[in-house]
Amino acid sequence: MDIFFLGTGAGMPAKLRNVTSIALKLLEERGAVWLFDAGEATQHQILHTSIKPRRIEKIFITHLHGDHIYGLPGLLSSRSFQGGDSEVTIYGPKGIKEYIQVSLSISQTYLKYPLTVVEITEGVIFEDNQFTVEARLLEHGIPSYGYRIVERDRPGTLLADKLKEAGVQPGPIFRQIKNGETVTLEDGRVIEPNKFLGPSQKGRIVTILGDTRFCENARVLAQDADFLIHEATFSKGEEELAFDYFHSTTYQAAEIAKQANCKCLCLTHISSRYDRNTWSELVNEAQEVFPHSEIAEDFKEFHIPLRS
Repeated sequence: MDIFFLGTGAGMPAKLRNVTSIALKLLEERGAVWLFDAGEATQHQILHTSIKPRRIEKIFITHLHGDHIYGLPGLLSSRSFQGGDSEVTIYGPKGIKEYIQVSLSISQTYLKYPLTVVEITEGVIFEDNQFTVEARLLEHGIPSYGYRIVERDRPGTLLADKLKEAGVQPGPIFRQIKNGETVTLEDGRVIEPNKFLGPSQKGRIVTILGDTRFCENARVLAQDADFLIHEATFSKGEEELAFDYFHSTTYQAAEIAKQANCKCLCLTHISSRYDRNTWSELVNEAQEVFPHSEIAEDFKEFHIPLRS
């Protein structure tokens, strides 16, 4: 599981930071990439990476401001031209379906793959045997969602030596027990998986927030997260300005990470008023409150290790 930042700026594209787009790479887990927002030129950013558009399985839109969605129609179109044929599901606020339909219809774009658009409300918006995704409304000028991605716990390590002592030989039975299945042997003995597996591996939690003021739902979504991505449009001391513009400061993002007991905070959505020479100062401001703070940059990648 890896987080790859395609765009980390606020409002408008800048030379050093494109507008928002974040890739959650789940290549080992499901051979797929989940995209969070698709600001203008997201597909251009992808060209400079190893990310394959055909692997994009889901796209989660936080809100409908242009710096988070203007790159979406082009990306969907190019994916079709590049041979993508697997289904893509897009999740986003009310209005995202109309935006996509009008964009593709007026441009007479035909997609060669199935496209499903889900207009979300608060709650669990996706769930399968690997992941659960929960959405909650944040505080912004228009409806803006944060997403909490929770990986299901993995079965513990197979105690192969213990199975061999019980007279079970390596083969399909090992795999069944590893998958948590109860197995009845030919001699009638019943093998309960919990007796032959080590402690389960706790699943990881990633929280990706849209644009927001400092608010309670941000803390709820971030609770115990391994990796929290929080906007920091403004620096410490600009709390009043951040409130007026429905955004957050470095200090406020760090306070959310601290209150929520996160493992790591990554600041993004950085205003172009802060040049490269001041980025370290922004990180230092957050680290005053939450030491495990980082700052995102375009094309920067973070690995999220399995929990110990």
